[in-house]
Amino acid sequence: MADREFAVWAPRPQRVQLDVAGVLHPMTKSDDGWWRTVADAAPDARYGFVVDDDPKVLPDPRSPRQPDGVHDRSQLWDASSVTWTDTEWAGRSIEGAVIYELHIGTFTPDGTLDAAIDRLDYLVELGVDFVELMPVNAFGGTHGWGYDGVLWYAVHEAYGGPDALARFVDACHARGLGVLIDAVFNHLGPSGNYLPKFGPYLSSGSNPWGESINIADADSDEVRAYIIECALRWMRDFHADGLRLDAVHALVDTTAVHILEELSAETASLSARLGRPLSLIAESDRNDPRLITPRDLGGLGMTAQWDDDIHHAIHTAVSGEQQGYYSDFGSLQTLATTLLHGYYHAGTYSSFRHRRHGRALDTALIPATRLLAYTLTHDQVGNRAIGDRPSQNLDFGQLAIKAALALGSPYTAMLFMGEEWGSSSPFQFFSSHPEPELARATAEGRKAEFASHGWDADEVPDPQDPQTLLNSKLAWDEVSSGEHRRLLDVYRHLIALRAAEPDMADPWLDHLRIEFDEEQRWFVMHRGAIAIACNLGEQPVDVPVTGQTVLAWGDPVVGDSTVLQGHSFAILKSVN
Repeated sequence: MADREFAVWAPRPQRVQLDVAGVLHPMTKSDDGWWRTVADAAPDARYGFVVDDDPKVLPDPRSPRQPDGVHDRSQLWDASSVTWTDTEWAGRSIEGAVIYELHIGTFTPDGTLDAAIDRLDYLVELGVDFVELMPVNAFGGTHGWGYDGVLWYAVHEAYGGPDALARFVDACHARGLGVLIDAVFNHLGPSGNYLPKFGPYLSSGSNPWGESINIADADSDEVRAYIIECALRWMRDFHADGLRLDAVHALVDTTAVHILEELSAETASLSARLGRPLSLIAESDRNDPRLITPRDLGGLGMTAQWDDDIHHAIHTAVSGEQQGYYSDFGSLQTLATTLLHGYYHAGTYSSFRHRRHGRALDTALIPATRLLAYTLTHDQVGNRAIGDRPSQNLDFGQLAIKAALALGSPYTAMLFMGEEWGSSSPFQFFSSHPEPELARATAEGRKAEFASHGWDADEVPDPQDPQTLLNSKLAWDEVSSGEHRRLLDVYRHLIALRAAEPDMADPWLDHLRIEFDEEQRWFVMHRGAIAIACNLGEQPVDVPVTGQTVLAWGDPVVGDSTVLQGHSFAILKSVN
C-alpha cells in the first residue's frame, strides 16, 4: 500500500468522491474542472468515482484496466512495470510496407493476444512488415469488432488486458514486425459510456455511429487533450509503431488547428524523443490530399490514408460487382485512372453521393506510399450483409489477379487476415451487448438495413448470436491444403518480389505507366523494367508485353508477346 494521487476531469458534477476498494475519499475541485485527492492504495487496487448523489461507482475515464468489464470499477496498472526486450527495435515508417490487418478475437480459436503470438512466425514467413490490430480498447460485452469502445485507455480484458498487449508488441518487435493499433476517436459506444456524467465529451452533432465527440465546442480543450494523450499512450507506453485512425471525416473540427494536425505534431515530437519512426494512418471518405500533405506545406501531416477508391477499382474490375458505392467503378479505364492518380473521384461527380467528390492529388508532391492499396478490409467484408469474402465468390485466378494488382502497385499495401490463403470463413458483424434492449435493437437494425437493399432479412446473421462470432474465426487447417496453399504461395512470392526488385519500390506515380484493352480485358502496369500483366477475362488473350517471367499464375506463353490464359497474370522483367 502507498499514498498516490487520483485525479479526474469532471466539470459537470457538484461533488465527486473517490472509491478505493469500497472506501470513499472526498475530492477537491480546482478551477480547471479537475478533482484531486490522495489515497492509500495497492498497486493493483480497484477504484472508481462517485458523482453527486448517484451511488454507482463509475470507472475512470482514463482507466488503465477494466478487469470486470466497462460497467465496473477500474484497476490501477503501471506501464513501467512491464519488462520489455525490444530495446534494439529501431522501428520503420509504414510507407511502402506491407501491412496485415487482423481482429484478435477471430484470428485464433482462443481469440486472445497471447494466442496471436503463436501465429507471428507465420506472418514473418508470409513477408509482411506490420501487424495492424483492429481496436483493442475496452468495449461493452465480451466480443465485438471493437469500434464501440467506451474506455479508450484500457485494453479489452477478454483479449488479455494491458499486460497481454505489451507481450504481443514485444513479441512482434522480436520478430521484426511493427505494430499498428486501430484507434476510434469519432464516437463512443452505446454500452458503458459514462463520460457525459463527468464532462462535455459529446457535441451537439452526430454521425452514423452516434453523437459526435466535442473537439471544437465549448470546453473542448480537455476533450482534445484526452484524445491526444490516449493516442500517444499507445505508442509510448505500449511501444506501438503507429495508429490507424478510424473515420477521421467524422471528426468535426472547426478550429484553426485541426486535431489531426495537432496529433501529427505531437506524434512527431514523441517520435523524436523515442528515436524511432511513428506513423499515423487515417481512414477518410473525403479523397482530400491535404490529409496526407506535410504540415509545413499546409497539410494535416498524416503519414498515409486508406484508399477505398483503389479497393473499389480493383474489386469491381475483377468481380463485375457494381451495386451501391461501386456504381462508378468496374471498367479498366476506371482502374487505370485510379492507379495512375491515387483517387478516382478527384473533384468528379459521384453517382452514389449525387454530387462532386474529392480533390486531385499532386502526384509530383505526394508519393503513392502515402495511400494504402488493398483488395479487402474488415469493412469491405464485414459490412456486406452476410460477411462473405471475395474467396467465396471468385475463382482462384481472380483472387490472384487482385493480389497482383494491389501488391504490384506503387502504393503501401495492406492485407486482411486470411485473404492470403483465400479463407473460407466469412467475417460477419458480431456484438455482445449485455443490455437486452440494445442487443435486440442491434440485431433488428442490422436486418432492416440490409432488407432495405433487397436482402432477405432471414439471411442476415444475428450479431448477438455467439455462432456469428464462431463463424468468423479463421480456419487455420485450410492453410496447407489444395488451392489455399497455392494462393498462399502466390502471395508470398508477390510480397518477396515487392521487396527484392528496386523498381517495385519507386513511389512516384508519374513513373507508373499503364496499358489496357477494355474489350479483350487485359491490363498491364509498368514499374520500370517490371511489367505486371493481367487477363481479367475468361478467354486467352495476346498481351503486347514480353520479358523474362519472374512470377506467374496460369502458364503464360512468352514470345514476341505474352499469351495469358483466362483469369491469370504474369510478372515479367525486360532484359536489356
